[in-house]
Amino acid sequence: MKEKEGKLELIAAKSFTPYPELYKVIDFLNKTLKHKKLMFGLTKDPENGNMIISIYEI
Repeated sequence: MKEKEGKLELIAAKSFTPYPELYKVIDFLNKTLKHKKLMFGLTKDPENGNMIISIYEI
């Protein structure tokens, strides 16, 4: 359910144990699935240091 055009809609988010090259996976997914109007984000949880992968619909 999109609110406005140009907005990102969060589809899912999942926390993972930190992995040094996880950003490469996110970069690969963004380049590969851009045409499907999907975008992936990677953030670090300040509380426990885990990495959070978020999936958005553009």
